[in-house]
Amino acid sequence: MPKKRDRDFLRRWEGNPIITLEDIPFRCNTVFNGSPVKVDGKYLLLLRVEGQQGYSIFALARSKDGYHFTVDEKPVMTPVRTGPFSKYEIKGIEDPRITLIDGIYYILFTAFSKWGPRIEIAKTKDFKKYERIALISEPGNKDGVLFPEKIKGQYVRLDRPIGKTIGSIWISYSEDLIHWGSHKVILTPRFGFWDSFRIGASAPPIKTEEGWLEIYHGIKTTNSGSIYRIGCALLDLTDPSKVIARCDEALLSPREYYERIGDVNNVIFACGAVVEPSGEVKIYYGAADTCICVATAQLDELIQRALKK
Repeated sequence: MPKKRDRDFLRRWEGNPIITLEDIPFRCNTVFNGSPVKVDGKYLLLLRVEGQQGYSIFALARSKDGYHFTVDEKPVMTPVRTGPFSKYEIKGIEDPRITLIDGIYYILFTAFSKWGPRIEIAKTKDFKKYERIALISEPGNKDGVLFPEKIKGQYVRLDRPIGKTIGSIWISYSEDLIHWGSHKVILTPRFGFWDSFRIGASAPPIKTEEGWLEIYHGIKTTNSGSIYRIGCALLDLTDPSKVIARCDEALLSPREYYERIGDVNNVIFACGAVVEPSGEVKIYYGAADTCICVATAQLDELIQRALKK
């Protein structure tokens, strides 16, 4: 467990931030919100990079240890300018989340246009060729993550539509990854807590014996702006619309300079996690919309935190 002197439950890597503007080999404004995956013992991180023209694209970073990354020379995904997806990506593509299902890496991300954000899905087998599949939400929806396996024969996702300015986490189901239904709200903001304004899914759910562990972000508003933090919840294994437990206290809050000062101040925003054979969980997060960092905890610690033990 964290030492008493630690200010947060998650342990920041002492070398944070792990990726900054200076690490991007092409001209851009900033980098943040990267989604991780471990392939053949090596780490890949799909990065959101905001270009100097003002919209976001995706780049790929590689690492042998999960801490020291090298970014590929060219972006791997940019907004398409022709075809059925083009008008919905005109303001960029944002905040990818990667889930491996049956040998295919599915990427849920935000397509942004003058009509607002929509969730889009793409796939890749090798992180060289990326194929867009479909737009899978109405406007005003983002923070989509896929569960890593079918449940009762259906694909399952979490997302965050906005209703009356409030953002809650919803669950829905699909036979084909394109058409989604049986929508149900499962987690909502909590008055008086660190996640009192909006919440959204951050990492694809992690399967454990106690339930699906969902690492999510929560927002609290203050007189000087919003504060983004990380939390976690447990969902039932066979019916993930049922919430088993949810942490009361945030796992990580913006405290360091690189989390508090940037393009958007006071932001910690995770887009994925890697569970190691040792049980250590590496959580990758964007800080102040300006850089990428990593923090760690043991999987059983996170479960106990959700259970408030």
